[in-house]
Amino acid sequence: MKNDKLDQLYRSVIMDHYKTPRNKGVLEGSNVTIDMNNPTCGDVIHLTLQVEDDIVKDAKFEGEGCSISMASASMMTQLVKGKNKEEAIFAAHAFSDMMLGKEVDESVDFGDIEALTGVAKFPARIKCATLPWKAMEKGIAGDSE
Repeated sequence: MKNDKLDQLYRSVIMDHYKTPRNKGVLEGSNVTIDMNNPTCGDVIHLTLQVEDDIVKDAKFEGEGCSISMASASMMTQLVKGKNKEEAIFAAHAFSDMMLGKEVDESVDFGDIEALTGVAKFPARIKCATLPWKAMEKGIAGDSE
């Protein structure tokens, strides 16, 4: 019974970020733009970042896709704001580990993002959850398009 309540809470956090996404839109004056997609299920992300002095000052996204990919993008943009590049990339790697069911470094405070831990049970949906994170990592690494 306890797991059912936790699963329900996690689902409602995901649906909240999906229905009321944070940081949705195009960031005017961005200096990092990245477009990625997941051809397997059709998820598409357009991520814009403002990175100054190695700090992610702001982040916004647009896209189309399932509730998991869009909620993940909303949560990710909240987490990376104010982080330096190294911290943002570290968080992306930790998130990827979490999606693969691996041990995660406890120094990353994922907050709402922990609601996505259940995705690890569904291997086909892992790419949905990690798409925005991979876009952010690629953009920060300087591989933007």
